[in-house]
Amino acid sequence: MRSTWITRAETSADIPTIRAINLAAFPTAEEADLVDALRADPSAWLDGLSLVVADRNGNLVGHALLTRCHIGDIPALCLGPVAVRPEQQNRGVGSAAVPAALTAAKAAGERYVVVLGHPTYYPRFGFTRASAHGIGLTIDVPDEALMALALDADHPLPGGTVRYAAPFGI
Repeated sequence: MRSTWITRAETSADIPTIRAINLAAFPTAEEADLVDALRADPSAWLDGLSLVVADRNGNLVGHALLTRCHIGDIPALCLGPVAVRPEQQNRGVGSAAVPAALTAAKAAGERYVVVLGHPTYYPRFGFTRASAHGIGLTIDVPDEALMALALDADHPLPGGTVRYAAPFGI
């Protein structure tokens, strides 16, 4: 049975639970520490683009984060981490979180999003192989793992090298 999920921007009261979700979803604290470091980086953090997913009782079960990056010199967003409590995985939480984050980004006037992630998961949200648009990284990753999305059809993806916020270490 699929649940109905509630998505919204994070509040300061959500921060400890977001950390707990990331700690539960990943094998190490690396992603949870990254979220905290991005939140502390004023050049990366964008209010309203850290989204949580709650169940019908208001319990937080997922999180999706968009932060500032650049494609060449063009402002863009980086999606990730996206985290779901293990007991709620494969129940549509991520499929609620990612579109909510993309909708919030578009409403904020953002145009481009990149993600370094599972090549079989993110295409369902419209992401395509970044290299097809001339977008790359300064590090070696599987070509199919770097994906990009234009939020506005009137502004096609620019080519260039993705520059992530400093906490990513890329």
